[in-house]
Amino acid sequence: MGEILGVLAAVLSSGLGGTSVGATRYLVDSLDPLAIGSFRFGIGFVLLLPLALLRGDRWPERGDWAAAVGLGILFFALFPILFNASLIFTTAARGALALSTLPLLSLVIGAALGAEALTWRKSIGVVTATFGVAVALLSDLALAPSGAWRGDLLMMAAALCMALYGIWSKPLIRRSSPIAFTTMSMAAGASCLILLSYVRDSFAPVAGFGLPQWLGAFYLGAFGAALTFYLWAFALERTTPTRVAISVTVNPITASLVGAWLLNEPLRWNLAAGIVAVFAGIWIATTERRIEAAGASG
Repeated sequence: MGEILGVLAAVLSSGLGGTSVGATRYLVDSLDPLAIGSFRFGIGFVLLLPLALLRGDRWPERGDWAAAVGLGILFFALFPILFNASLIFTTAARGALALSTLPLLSLVIGAALGAEALTWRKSIGVVTATFGVAVALLSDLALAPSGAWRGDLLMMAAALCMALYGIWSKPLIRRSSPIAFTTMSMAAGASCLILLSYVRDSFAPVAGFGLPQWLGAFYLGAFGAALTFYLWAFALERTTPTRVAISVTVNPITASLVGAWLLNEPLRWNLAAGIVAVFAGIWIATTERRIEAAGASG
């Protein structure tokens, strides 16, 4: 049951991450990516900190502080910088597909580091879900600007950061708690982004913010950071990094749905087909242990 909850938490986390793309697209006309990241993870930290204190959660041990801070910089600072920079060179569709290499990277790196076993069922599930993303984005993948490969590589580098965070943070989360670990890591990443934003004077446009921009920023902080990454840590505590990572294929699906709702972007047949393939892949990769257990009992 704990593993099922972990997988569901990961899917919900990635679904919320997809909705955050719509909020980011809305804010990007008013604020540069560094400042958006500063608001997202700064507000997320402010919301998570009192929750962790009120709950009396166990914080990372002193010996884990350096690792927690380092992973926070990797995931909450370097990852969004690479993610945003990639979209300068490539399209959102190609970027989403490149990010969907995350479960494959998690599977291969996790096996190489001995963090989890490499199995045929997981591999087939990962490939099926990634194929589903490609199908969902089929109509947009052909629209590529010159030099789009640079953006694709940057997005794959962002996926690598995410994969390493998922693998290396799992034992640290288990020794503390999902909320406390995420709070400490997010504080480290947000501090870096805020410092860079201050140096670049990225906060200057905030003076002209109206209610819609503040609501967008708060949504990113509350749901796109605090809740999304608490659920991600909750999932990592309960299941393997690959089973968590495969849920990221839900991200472009929900991003497309939000884009259709908020930005009047068209919905096509291939999105429905992609949704089916994505959830089939997630089911294949995450039901292995229960099927093996049923076979052993029979």
